[in-house]
Amino acid sequence: MERGATLAVCLLCWSCSVVSAIQRADMFPYGLLSGDSILTEGDDETSRVLTLPKPLYFYNSLFTQLYVATNGIISAQDLPMEKQYVDDGFPTDFPVVAPFLADIDTSGGRGQIYYRVTETPSVLNKVAQEVHRGFPDAKFTPTHAVVATWENVAPYEEQTRTNGPSNKVNTFQAVIGYDETDSYVLFLYPQGGLNFFSTRPKESYNVEIELPARVGFSRGEVTFLIFSRTEGPHYSVTGDEQSVKNLYQVGNTGIPGIWLFHTGNRYSFDNIVPASVGGLLATLPTGGLLLDTTTPEYGEFEGYPYNTFEPDYPLTGEDPEFHPAPAGGERSESLGPASPDAPSSPSQDYGRQGSHGSQHVPLPSDPRYSVEPAERQYVPYAPEAVEERGAQQTPEQQPQVPLEVVDVYPPHRNEPRLSPGGHVVSVDEEDVDFDTGVIQYTTENKETCARFQQQCSQNAFCSDYATGFCCHCQPGFYGNGRHCLPEGAPQRVSGKVSGTVTVGSTPVTLNNIDLHAYIVVGDGRAYTAISEVPEPVGWALMPVAPIGELFGWLFALELPNSQAGFKTAGAEFTRRAEIIFYPGNEHLSILQTGRGLDDHNHLTVDTVVTGSVPFLPPGSEVTMDPFKETYQYYPSVATSSSVRAFSVVSAERGSESFSFQLKQNISYRDCTHGHRAAAVETLQITMERVFVMYVKEERILRYAITNKISPVGAEPTGTEGINPCYAGNHDCDTTAQCIPQEGQAFQCQCATGYRGDGRNCYDIDECAEGLSSCGAHAQCMNLPGSHRCQCQSGYEFGYDGRTCVDVDECSSSPCHANARCINGLGSFQCQCQPGLYGDGFFCSPQEGQTVRPRSQCEQHRDSLQSGVDLSGQPSVGAFIPQCDSDGRYRQLQVITDSQSTRPTHDLRDRREEEPGLHPVRHPETATDQMNQSVLKLTVSTTETVCRPPVQRCHGSSGHCWCVDSRGQERAGTRTPPGSSPVDCDRPVEPERPKTHCEQHRDGVQTTSPEGYPLLGVFVPECDANGQYSIPAVEPERPQTHCEHHRDRVQTTSPEGYPIVGAYVPQCDANGHYTPLQCHGSTGHCWCVDNRGQERGGTRTSAGTQPKDCDQPDEPMRPKTHCEQHRDGVQTTSPEGYPLLGAYVPQCDANGQYTSQQCHVSTGHCWCVDNSGQERTDTRTPPGTQPKDCDTPDEPELPKTHCEQHRDSVHTTSPEGYPPPGAYVPQCDANGEYAPLQCHSSTGHCWCVDIRGQERGGTRTPPGTQPKDCDRPDEPERPKTHCEHHRERSQTTSPEGYPIVGAYVPQCDANGQYTQLQCHGSSGHCWCVDNRGQEREGTRTPPGSSPVDCDKPVEPERPKTHCEHHRDSVQTTSPEGYPIVGAYAPQCDAQGQFLPQQCHGSTGHCWCVDSRGEERGGTRTPPGSSPVDCDRPVSVAPTQRPESVCERWRISLIEHYGGKPDPKQYVPQCESDGQFSPVQCYGETTYCWCVDQDGREVPGTRSHDVVKPACEPPLSGPSHRAATAPPERHPPPNADVTLLYAQGQKIGALPLNGTKLDATRSKTLLTLHGSIVVGLAYDCKDNQVFWTDLSARTINRASVVQGAEPEILINTNLVSPEGLAVDVKRRLMFWVDSTPDLIESANLDGSGRKTLFDKDLVNPRAIIVVSSTGTLYWTDWNREAPKIESGSVDGQNRRVVVSDGIGLPNALTYDYSSGQVCWADAGTKRLECISPDGSGRRVIHSNLNYPFSLVYYGNHFFYSDWRRDGVIAVSKEISQFTDEYLPDQRSHLYGIAIATNGCLSDVSHTQAQTDAHRQEPLTTGRRAQDSSGAKLLGVIPEHTSALQVPSEEKGRCVFPLAD
Repeated sequence: MERGATLAVCLLCWSCSVVSAIQRADMFPYGLLSGDSILTEGDDETSRVLTLPKPLYFYNSLFTQLYVATNGIISAQDLPMEKQYVDDGFPTDFPVVAPFLADIDTSGGRGQIYYRVTETPSVLNKVAQEVHRGFPDAKFTPTHAVVATWENVAPYEEQTRTNGPSNKVNTFQAVIGYDETDSYVLFLYPQGGLNFFSTRPKESYNVEIELPARVGFSRGEVTFLIFSRTEGPHYSVTGDEQSVKNLYQVGNTGIPGIWLFHTGNRYSFDNIVPASVGGLLATLPTGGLLLDTTTPEYGEFEGYPYNTFEPDYPLTGEDPEFHPAPAGGERSESLGPASPDAPSSPSQDYGRQGSHGSQHVPLPSDPRYSVEPAERQYVPYAPEAVEERGAQQTPEQQPQVPLEVVDVYPPHRNEPRLSPGGHVVSVDEEDVDFDTGVIQYTTENKETCARFQQQCSQNAFCSDYATGFCCHCQPGFYGNGRHCLPEGAPQRVSGKVSGTVTVGSTPVTLNNIDLHAYIVVGDGRAYTAISEVPEPVGWALMPVAPIGELFGWLFALELPNSQAGFKTAGAEFTRRAEIIFYPGNEHLSILQTGRGLDDHNHLTVDTVVTGSVPFLPPGSEVTMDPFKETYQYYPSVATSSSVRAFSVVSAERGSESFSFQLKQNISYRDCTHGHRAAAVETLQITMERVFVMYVKEERILRYAITNKISPVGAEPTGTEGINPCYAGNHDCDTTAQCIPQEGQAFQCQCATGYRGDGRNCYDIDECAEGLSSCGAHAQCMNLPGSHRCQCQSGYEFGYDGRTCVDVDECSSSPCHANARCINGLGSFQCQCQPGLYGDGFFCSPQEGQTVRPRSQCEQHRDSLQSGVDLSGQPSVGAFIPQCDSDGRYRQLQVITDSQSTRPTHDLRDRREEEPGLHPVRHPETATDQMNQSVLKLTVSTTETVCRPPVQRCHGSSGHCWCVDSRGQERAGTRTPPGSSPVDCDRPVEPERPKTHCEQHRDGVQTTSPEGYPLLGVFVPECDANGQYSIPAVEPERPQTHCEHHRDRVQTTSPEGYPIVGAYVPQCDANGHYTPLQCHGSTGHCWCVDNRGQERGGTRTSAGTQPKDCDQPDEPMRPKTHCEQHRDGVQTTSPEGYPLLGAYVPQCDANGQYTSQQCHVSTGHCWCVDNSGQERTDTRTPPGTQPKDCDTPDEPELPKTHCEQHRDSVHTTSPEGYPPPGAYVPQCDANGEYAPLQCHSSTGHCWCVDIRGQERGGTRTPPGTQPKDCDRPDEPERPKTHCEHHRERSQTTSPEGYPIVGAYVPQCDANGQYTQLQCHGSSGHCWCVDNRGQEREGTRTPPGSSPVDCDKPVEPERPKTHCEHHRDSVQTTSPEGYPIVGAYAPQCDAQGQFLPQQCHGSTGHCWCVDSRGEERGGTRTPPGSSPVDCDRPVSVAPTQRPESVCERWRISLIEHYGGKPDPKQYVPQCESDGQFSPVQCYGETTYCWCVDQDGREVPGTRSHDVVKPACEPPLSGPSHRAATAPPERHPPPNADVTLLYAQGQKIGALPLNGTKLDATRSKTLLTLHGSIVVGLAYDCKDNQVFWTDLSARTINRASVVQGAEPEILINTNLVSPEGLAVDVKRRLMFWVDSTPDLIESANLDGSGRKTLFDKDLVNPRAIIVVSSTGTLYWTDWNREAPKIESGSVDGQNRRVVVSDGIGLPNALTYDYSSGQVCWADAGTKRLECISPDGSGRRVIHSNLNYPFSLVYYGNHFFYSDWRRDGVIAVSKEISQFTDEYLPDQRSHLYGIAIATNGCLSDVSHTQAQTDAHRQEPLTTGRRAQDSSGAKLLGVIPEHTSALQVPSEEKGRCVFPLAD
C-alpha cells in the first residue's frame, strides 16, 4: 500500500507539472509564404500529383510521386473514392502514410490543407535533428522533405443530424524526409490541435457509431505467387479512441506531440521502426493518466512491476533501424497497454546532442542562431540518477511509472538530470529563461506595454502577449514596430564610412567620410554616394556595390508574397559581409551598423570597410550584369552567399574580367512573443540594373541599383504582361504608392503624410493643419511625411514616450536654503521662509536689505524658464541648470528626460559624468561659450569648500553609488533602483585595471590643462564595466519650417547639395523665412509671409527692381483663376518650382490671363479668352509668327454636321490628323457635305445627300469616272441581297471602310452577285450562284486561272475514298491546309489513289493498290529513286517484307515529323528486322529488355549509364505475307475477345465462354506517351478506334498485317473520353468532358458536327444502339448526375434516370432484355433500366470503383480502378465470377467486346445462352447474307470480334491475313 501511495503521489505530480505538447509555432513552417500548395476544399479531394525530384523508398519499394488527400493521409498512388477506405479498418490496400485517417471535410472554408516538396536547408536540418534525436546511430542526411499540414480541419457531419457545423477542428502535420537510401516520417500534433478523435461513417444507417481515427502506415497490396495479391505489411500507432487522444500528450522522441518512424530502406526493410526515446511508445495504460484529468485511476497501475529498467540502459547491439516485423508481416503498436518486459532503448549519445534546432549561420566566427523559437529549446537527455529536492530513491524504492518524460519544455537554465526510474521534473515559471540570443525574457522582469511602450515607434501600437510585448506598425506605416516609416515615401540614409583599405600594396585610411543614400521605394531604385573618397581607393571600390546593396534589400520593390528587409530588421541591425576577389584572392570585410532613425526619420548607418581590393587603373569603367541573390531567413538573422562577375575597361589594360564571392549575414532584433505567421524561409533579390562610377573631380563614389524582392523563382522575366507596380515602370510620384489592380491597371495613392492625386503629392504639414498627435505641453515639429512631438520647457515625456508630464524641479532643490520650493505645471516658485525677505533664490533676515544681483547661474536658469535662452532662441527641451543659495552652479546637476538623456553630471569636472553617458559635442554658440565660462568659474570658486556626501542617488532613475572625497564615483558601487545600496563605509576592493574605453576616455580628458576635454574632441562613452556604450544626444533647437524646407531641398541629392534649378528658400539666423525670396536659377524674386507663402503681387522678373517687402501689404485681393492655375503648377514639385515641361499660364498684373499664352518648353503659342480657354485656330508652332490676340474674333458659327464629322476624325489622333486609311468627309465653304465624296485611301467615290448619306448606285471603284452628283436621282430601287452583304462588310469599321482582310462581295450594276467572286486579301477566286453561295469545285488558289463561271456545272459525283481521306486531312487545320507532318494521300482527277504516294514531310515514297493500301516492298527512303509503280513488283527470293519493328520505326519517325527528339522513343531493329534486345528512350540511359515480339521483359528497366544485359530473342520461323485471298470470317472454334485500354497500351483478353483467359492475354497496341480512354471496335472494317487523352486525338488502326495507327481527328479536342461506333450508319460518337460536348463524325473523321452542347457538366460514357439509332450517355455531375438519351442526329434528347445515382462512370446495353445498364462509382451499384424509365433493378450492390462496362454472355465485365483489373459479374446470380489483373499495375479505362464478324439482329437470347454454356462458336451456326458473305448470326450487331493469334505480336497484333 505504501508503494501505491508513492505511485499516486508521483502520478499526481506528473499530471500537475508535466510539460504539454508542442505549440503550433513549433511545427514545420507552412502556408503560402513557405511555398505550399493548397488542396481544394471539399469532403473527398486529392491533390494534383506531387512529383518527387528524387525517388522515395517506402518500405523497400521505390515511389516517384505522392498524393495528399483531405482525409488525413498521404499516398503513393492516386486514391480511390473515400468510401472504399475511410470507413474501413486498417490497413488499406494502397500505400498510405496516415497521420490522422478519418472522414474530414474542408467544405465551406472549414480549414486548409497545405503541402509541398522542399529542399530548404532549414527544413532539412530540422528533419535531420529530429531523426538523430530518435535514432542516434542513424547516418541520415535528408536531401528532400515532403511537408503536409492539415490546419483547423473539421469532421464530416450530416447537416440533417446537427443544428450546424461543429466547432471542433484539428491541426496536425506529417513530414517525410528521405535521401537516396532511407526515409523517415514525423507526425506532429500541437497543443490543442486535436479536438475530435473519431468520425461517423456515412453509411451508418442511423446507428450511433463512430470510428476512431487511424494513425499508422500501410504498404498496400503486394503481389503473391505471381498472379495473386495479398495484404502487405502495415503498422498502427493507435488502436482505440483513447490512444488517439494521447497523440499530442506523449510522443516517442522525448517531446510530447512528436512521433518519429523509420519508414523505408533501399536494401532491406520488413516493417516500420518507431523511435523510442524515453520509452514513451506503447507504454501508456488504456484509459489512464491523461493530461486533462486530475484524478487518474490509480488502481490500474498496481499490477505493474516496480522497475525493470537497468541503470545504464544497455543497448542490444541491434541496429534500431531494421527491426524485423513479427510473423505474418504485421507489427502493430499503439498507446494502449504494453508488455511489462518491453525493452527500452534510449540513446546513450543524448548527452552529446546540442539543443534541438541549433542552426549554423554560414559565416565563420559569427554567433550561432537558433532555428527554433524561444519557446522550444530542447534539453539533452541524461539518464543518470540524480537527487531530487534533497531526497534520493534507490532503484528498489522507485515505482515503475509506465511513462518517462525526459525533456523539460521549456528548458531550465540549470537542468537537473533525470533518474532512469521515470521521474518527472516540475517547472517553475520564475526559473525559465527564454534566450534567443537577441532578447532575454524571464517572468521576473517580464516586459509589458505598460512599462516599455516607449520602445515602440510613435507610429506603432503595442500588444501584450503571454511572454512579453511586441510592437506593430499602424496602418499606413511599415517596419518592425520599433521603427515605422510611412508607406510609399522615398527614404534617405546617412552615415559615416571608415576603415583601412589596401589597394594593391598601398593602405588607404577612410576617416569618417560621409555616406548618403536615397531610395525610391515605389520602384526599388537605390542611389548611394560616398563623398571625399581618395582617388586610389575610389577607383578600386567601384566593384564593391554590396555597400549599397544593403539599402536595396531594406527598401526593395516588393512582389507578391514577399517583404523588404526593413519590415523584418527595422532600423537597428548589424550586417557583416566578406568579399573575396578573384583571381587575386583579395579579402574585404564590410561591417554596417544600423543606428536607428534620426529626428528627420532618416536611417543612420555606419560602415566600416577593412581589407584589400584589386587595383584598378584611373579612368576605369566597371560593368556589372544584373543578378539574383537568395536570402535565407532564420530567427533574428538573414544570410546569403553569391558569386558575381564584373568587367573592367581601362585605357591601360583594355577589357578585363573579374569576379568576387560574397558571404553575408544580417542580424537584427526579432520579436518572438506575438503569434505571427511562419516566417518566410527564402526570398530572392533581383538586381535588375547596377551602375557604379567614381567622379574624380568631386571625389564621389556612386552606386545605383534597382532592386526587387520576391519568392524564389517567382520574379518576373520581363515587363510584358506584368502589372506596372511590380515592373516598376509606373508614373506614380516618388512619394506615392503604386497599388496594383486587375490586369495592367494600377492606382497611385500618395504616401502616408502626403496628399495629392498620386502623380503629384505634397507633404502634409500636420503641425500647421492641426493633424498632429502631440498632446498638451508639447510642440509639434513637421517632418517629411510625418511629424515629431517635443515637450515644452518644464515638461518631459512620461512612461509611454508620448505624453508630456510636468517636471518636479523642486526635487533638485533650486531655491535658497531658507526658502520653500513650490512646484507648478511647467515651472516652480521659491518663497522665503517667514521672517526672511527676498525672491526665494536669495533670502535675508533684513527686510530692507538689497537683494544681491542675480548671478550668471540664476540668469541662465531664469532665461531658460522664461522660454528663451541667453541668445534669444527658444528653449524647448533645453537643460535648466540648478543654482545653490548663493547663486552658484550646483556641483551635481540633474537633467530631466525632456532636456537630455543624460541622468546626472557633476559640473566641477566633465570627467565626473555618470560612466557610460557622455554628451556629444557640438560647435560652440554664444550660449555654449557662456556656459563654459560658468563651468570654469564654478570649479575655481567651489573646489576648496565642496564636500559631497559619501553616497549619492539619482532622484529620477533611482540609481545610487558611492563617491570619494572629490565626488568621484567609486567603481563597482552603483546599484539599480529597488536594490539595497552598497555600504559606502566599507573599504574599496582593489580596483580592476582600466579598460581600453576608459584609457581612451581618460586620455582625451587630460589633454586640456583645465581638466576637461578640448572643444570638438571626441570623448568615448564607457559603461559601468568600462566597455564602449552608445552616446546620448542633447536635443538641439528644433528646426523651423523654413529650415526643414531648405534642408529638404538640399538633401534631395544623395551628395547633399541642391539639384540644379531647384528653388532653395532663404532663412534668417532664427530660422525664419527672409521677407524677400529669390530663385537662383530664374532670377524671379517675391515677398513671403512668415509661413513662406508668396505675397500676391510682389513677384518681379529677372533684371527688375524687387519689391520692398518691409512695406505693409495692401489689402490682398483673392487669387484669380489664372493665379490659382499658375500657382498650382508652380507648387507641384516639393522643391517649389514647376516640373520641367509643365505648362505654366501667364497672368497680368490684375491676375487675369494674358491674351497670348506660350508653352516655354514646346514653343507653341495661342490666344485665350478671359477664362483661359484656347481660342480656335490661334495656335502657332515654334518659330512662326504668333497671332495678334488683340483683334476681336469674328462671331463664330456653330459647327455643321459635316464639320463635326470631319473634326471628329481629325482629332482621333493625338497629333491632330486622321489615322492612315480613315475616311475624312469633305465639307464645302458653308460646312455642308460636298456632293461628291471620295475615300483618299481606297479611291472609291460616291454621291451623298445633305445628311452625308451615300446615294444608292453612285459608288464607283478607283480609276473609273465618278458619277455626276448634280443630276437628280433616279427612283431608287431597293437594295439587293448582294448590296446588303457588301455594305454590311464595308460598314463593319467605325471609320467607314472595310476591315483589312475582310471579304467584300462584288455586285453587278443590278445589284446581283457577279458570277466570279475573288477575295482581295487571299487571292482565292470562286464561282457563286444567284444567292452568292459558292459552287462546289470552282475555288482556285492565288496565281492560277479562275474557272469559267459561265459554263454549266456538271453533275457532281460523290467523293471517292481517296478524296474523303485527303479532305479529312486537309480540313483538320482551321486555315484549310494540312497540318505539318501529317500524311495527305494524293488522288487523281477521278478521285482514285495515285499509284505512287509520297509523304511530304519525311520524303518516303511507296506504291498503293486501288484501295490506297501500300504494296509490300515498294517503300523507298528520302533521296532514293522511287519504284516504278506501273510495273509489277517482283520480290527477289532473298528480299523479305518489312517487319513489325521496321514498320513501327517508320511510323513513329513520321509521327515525330521526321526528326525525333533525343528523348523520344524510336524502336531499334536488327539487320534482319527483328527487335534489338535492348530498347532505350532516344539517347537517354532509360533502357529495358524486350522479347522477339518487342514486349518489355518485366524487371529489366534501368536508369544507369550501363545498359541492361539482355539475351537475344530466339528467332522463330519467318512469317511471310499470305498470298491466298483473305478470309472475312473467323476460323472454327474462334473465341470472343475483350479489348481493354490501360494507359499507353490496348490489350486483348480472350474469353472462354465467359471466363477470362489470362494465359492468352496479349498486348494489341503499344502507344508510348498516350493515355487511351475510350475504346470501340468496327467489325465491318476490322478496325479498333480509341480516344487519346494525352495527345487529344481520336485514332484508329486496322487489325491487319502492316497496318499503322491513323489519326482521324486532332483539332478542337480537349478531354476526349467515351467513344462509340455505329457500324450500321458508319458513324462514331464521342464525349469531350472539358468543353462538355457530344460530337459525331464519319468513321474517317469527316463530317464532324456537334450534337449536344447544352446542360452537360461531366459527360463520360457513351453507347449507341444501332438498331434504334439511339445514343445513351452518362453525366457524373456531382450536383445532379444523370443518364440521358438522344437520337444519332442530335434530336429527341431526354433524361433516362437521375434519381439514386452518384458517379455513373460506365454504361452498356443489354440486348437480351433491351435495357440500359450502368456501373456507379459513387453508389457502388450495377443497375439496369428500360429506356422508358421502367423496370429498374440492381444487379450488384457492392462494386469497387468501376470505370467502363460491357455486356456479353449474360455477364457484365467492367474495368475497376481499385483493383486495376477487369471483373466479371453474373447477371443471373449477381455475384463476381472472375477477375483479371494485368501484370502492370495501373488504371484500366475503356473496354470493348470483339468478335470475328458483324452479326445480324437475330437470336439475342440464343447468343447469350451459347456464351453462358461456354460452347465454342462453330461454323454450323453461321447465316448466309444476300451477297454470299458468311456472317456469324449469334451476337448482337453492336459488338464485334477479334482473334489474337500467335503470329505478329509486340506493338501491333495482326490476327488475320486480309
